Amino acid sequence: MVALTVNGTTHEADRPARSLLSWLRFDLGLTGTKYGCGEGLCGACTVLVDGQPLRACLSTVGAVAGGEITTIEGLADGETLHPVQEAFVAEQAMQCGYCIPGFIMSSVGLLSREPHPSSEQIREALAEHVCRCGTYVRIQRAVERVGQLSDGSTNEGGGA
Repeated sequence: MVALTVNGTTHEADRPARSLLSWLRFDLGLTGTKYGCGEGLCGACTVLVDGQPLRACLSTVGAVAGGEITTIEGLADGETLHPVQEAFVAEQAMQCGYCIPGFIMSSVGLLSREPHPSSEQIREALAEHVCRCGTYVRIQRAVERVGQLSDGSTNEGGGA
């Protein structure tokens, strides 16, 4: 058994070799973290572990035991969206929406490290994400919006 903290709640898992993505989706019912390519190339499965983006499809439960895991479901504070989520809505950054949780999680990770990222830093942080609908320009604008509005307190858990 290993203990994991997900969105502020401690859980136990009895199969440490199991895929983190599978465990989050099927055991915890956190389906916002998406299965995309299964090879860590598309970014749809991105979660934060100790504030850093991680591809859940490539990680095992045991590899992140003891870490603080944040999924897309853990960003909002009740009905209040996280500032990054609000910016994605304001910029109409999603079309089908499948890839958006991964983009948002990587954006939150970036903004926690660099509250006012340059366009190049944003492109670099999101370079390994794939949006089949092609909303990259709107996604870029959403992250820039948060960087322009940020007071440096873009924390990863709960609305700011």
